[in-house]
Amino acid sequence: MTPVLPPNDTLVRNAGVAATELIRRMIIEGRLQPGQRLKEEELARELGISRTPIREALLTLQAEDLVVATPNRGATVRVHDADDLHDQYELRALLEGFAARRAAERVTPEQVDVLSASCMRFDALSRDDDLRGVVRENLFFHNTILEIANSGRLTALVRKVIELPLVYNSYRWYSADQMRISVHYHRQIAKAVAEGDADRAELVMKEHLFEARDLLVSHVRAIQQAAEPA
Repeated sequence: MTPVLPPNDTLVRNAGVAATELIRRMIIEGRLQPGQRLKEEELARELGISRTPIREALLTLQAEDLVVATPNRGATVRVHDADDLHDQYELRALLEGFAARRAAERVTPEQVDVLSASCMRFDALSRDDDLRGVVRENLFFHNTILEIANSGRLTALVRKVIELPLVYNSYRWYSADQMRISVHYHRQIAKAVAEGDADRAELVMKEHLFEARDLLVSHVRAIQQAAEPA
């Protein structure tokens, strides 16, 4: 029996979804830097697909605020200044604090195990040896909290701000002590969630994000000031 192939528009749509995920990962992992131009032809060649799904992917990422399109320059990875990052982190702390609270009220024993395993993997990673692994595990932990919170609307809102520190490679600037502090926060959040302590889960998540905010914003502000004319 001859297999029934999906229509061409379905194939393009599927390719567009795949291209979106691949380009998003390249941005989040720092392979595409803030301000870098995103040329359709180059991306199509690198990803081994046609330009049509690349164009579709860039439009999707533009809607997600990871990409911006400007006249005469085309699409670029979005650049955020220090003040914008500060505001985004304020919002992220409120949203993820609420997510941690919901997670503590809904967590199952199996989900507790998932969080504990993530904490152990995160602790074993080295920023110097595997920065990409650190970024991925951190995102996995925070996404797991969102999954446990079980709110599609909340997840959609958080996604717009959760990826910013990853785009800016915030872990690149962490000292060994700061990495240990981040690991400690993950363990304390997981513990509060596992114990069903919603107040503490929310509080520690906010503290964790405010600490990360202060580090990232100070570095971005220093970069901005260095770039200003004397």
